[in-house]
Amino acid sequence: MRGQGPPLSSFGVWLASRAASDPSRPRRQGYDIHFHDKKILLLEAGPKKVLEKLSETYSNRVSSISPGSATLLSSFGAWDHICNMRYRAFRRMQVWDACSEALIMFDKDNLDDMGYIVENDVIMHALTKQLEAVSDRVTVLYRSKAIRYTWPCPFPMADSSPWVHITLGDGSTFQTKLLIGADGHNSGVRQAVGIQNVSWNYDQSAVVATLHLSEATENNVAWQRFLPSGPIALLPWSDADHTDFIDTAGAMLQYAVSLLKPTKVSARQLPPSVARVDAKSRVLFPLGLGHAAEYVRPRVALIGDAAHRVHPLAGQGVNMGFGDISSLAHHLSTAAFNGKDLGSVSHLTGYETERQRHNTALLAATDLLKRLYSTSASPLVLLRTWGLQATNAVSPLKEQIMAFASK
Repeated sequence: MRGQGPPLSSFGVWLASRAASDPSRPRRQGYDIHFHDKKILLLEAGPKKVLEKLSETYSNRVSSISPGSATLLSSFGAWDHICNMRYRAFRRMQVWDACSEALIMFDKDNLDDMGYIVENDVIMHALTKQLEAVSDRVTVLYRSKAIRYTWPCPFPMADSSPWVHITLGDGSTFQTKLLIGADGHNSGVRQAVGIQNVSWNYDQSAVVATLHLSEATENNVAWQRFLPSGPIALLPWSDADHTDFIDTAGAMLQYAVSLLKPTKVSARQLPPSVARVDAKSRVLFPLGLGHAAEYVRPRVALIGDAAHRVHPLAGQGVNMGFGDISSLAHHLSTAAFNGKDLGSVSHLTGYETERQRHNTALLAATDLLKRLYSTSASPLVLLRTWGLQATNAVSPLKEQIMAFASK
């Protein structure tokens, strides 16, 4: 599975600006009700992307959306736009080892959706439509880039000043009580505020492509096989003729696809065979891990790729970011309800604690799996074979894993 951006990182920097109370404005439901008197400025470095109609050519830039992320998107109306456009649910996941016969099958007794494969263009279109729906309170500046930040003084040890000043490339300036960095794994906000980032590259790249299947299939299973050179995955996508593919080995693409078929088929489902690869759809991108030592400082919070970068083998990258948004919105909503300063570190640390506990565990587990399955050494093959078989045999453990991944 994979979950690559950028639904989060492309949306630059969020600025919770000066309050502008308007008693005539209708109050909205959910977290929104506590923010009705707040203004938000969103800086987007790129141009506004308008998706007038879906292309018949399927994009190879997709994300695996968990049920929890779908619930978040639904809470402010974006999921309705996605459902009216294009997505594919998957209800089963099969993972197995190329060096042994060990496998694990994830599914639910009632075959509920385990997740959804959605094109990033579709996600961005849905978010853009919802931003337009709240244009009275959210201003979006496209093709804008922050070049300088002036922090409260003294900083970062105190909350003495309520404003962060931001200067854009065109010379315009803004001030905000809360600056939210959502500007990718090379976050300028994170660097400007001086937050340390632990990171390393995997010396490995992912190849993504759209495949055409050779036979009709229900196409609701996500497949992943661990090779010594890296995992290879086949994601259900669209109709029975298309699927999405990611190979983190980065070479011999057709050969790798053929390896998806296990040599023995007892107690497992065979993946569909591949007729051809859409050559124009192939894209390569480098892989790595990153994690910010801190998610917050006074007047500043990091979310998404600005706070963490993860290997795509678990398909959780974008879901971690959506989880950040849900948590931060909850803590800010509580602060607004209690009349507190939104930029105060006293409640921002609650968000940091909650998300670091979740994200650190997921980052560590994903990195361990990547390293454990990157070798053909017999002792480690035996260890991971036993672990995979044991996990598959213990239903409560599998249910806990699925519950964690569905958030």
